Formats: sequence, structure tokens, C-alpha cells
Amino acid sequence: MAKDASQNVQDVFLNHVRRSKTPVTVFLVNGVKLQGIITWFDNFSVLLRRDGHTQLVYKHAISTVMPGAPIALFEQGRDETGGSAPAL
Repeated sequence: MAKDASQNVQDVFLNHVRRSKTPVTVFLVNGVKLQGIITWFDNFSVLLRRDGHTQLVYKHAISTVMPGAPIALFEQGRDETGGSAPAL
């Protein structure tokens, strides 16, 4: 992954689960649980696909995004500054 100062952990995480097509569970602030695959996202919203249907979910309504399988966002044992990073 290129070391770009403008990337944040949210973009890195969402890009990773999108590219790998990792199923995710999205919990909304009102308690609703959505499941599917993230196909697209921007600064304000996420597209979530399941069973051929796509939902547009606004980020301000999202509480938590939980991947269906363990993921590794950065090289094991190192963060972007060269220090140690926790495995996610």
C-alpha cells in the first residue's frame, strides 16, 4: 500500500473489505443490523449489496462495521510510521 498522508483508517478499512469482497455486518445507530458486501463508498455514504439488492446507507447513520472474517490492514507488526501496529 502506498504511503499517502491523505489516507485514513476508515478509507483503508472500507477499501480493503470492498476489494476483497469480505462480507460485513453494518450496525446502524438505531439498532438495525444490515449484512452484505460493500461495493462502493464516498465521504458520506456506503453501497451495500446482498442477494442482488443494493442499499445506499448514509455514514452518519452507521454505528459499527464488522467484517465477517479477520482482516489485516497493514503489514503484520508495523504501522505506517514504522512502529508496531495491532492486528485487526
